Amino acid sequence: MGLLDSVIGALGTQQQQQQPQPGALGGSDLLGAIVGMLGQQSGGIGGLGGLLQKFEQAGLGHVASSWIGTGANQPVSPDQLGGVLGGDMVSGLARQLGLNPQDALGQLSQMLPQVVDQLTPQGRIPEGDVGAAGGLSGMSGMGDLAGLLGGLLNPPPSR
Repeated sequence: MGLLDSVIGALGTQQQQQQPQPGALGGSDLLGAIVGMLGQQSGGIGGLGGLLQKFEQAGLGHVASSWIGTGANQPVSPDQLGGVLGGDMVSGLARQLGLNPQDALGQLSQMLPQVVDQLTPQGRIPEGDVGAAGGLSGMSGMGDLAGLLGGLLNPPPSR
């Protein structure tokens, strides 16, 4: 689970360093939505490969490739991300997060590049892709991964 551990560690550190903004979600809520979106099933986009394909179809392949590559991550605007994902997926994510679509896209446009970057530390999509159900350390599905990440990013308060 080395890759998963480094993603959790890096994102957890970033979440602790950032001051929460009004209306901002907890990192696990947004991360869970991203994991679900990357899933192979239930309307997901088919893993990192599917995400890259959607960016390429929208003429933004160079942006997503920068997140996968080892160089600096190029930003994506909420409007660009909305065009890549499409209205149905954006509406579903917004509903899942309890936000309006524009606020959901704003937060997603900030975290998605970081997540993809952390999931591709060697500058390429891992063999078997990250979105494949059961593809990470024998987990039974993306729901298990989302639960694991959520629990590790927001541990219960210590006594």
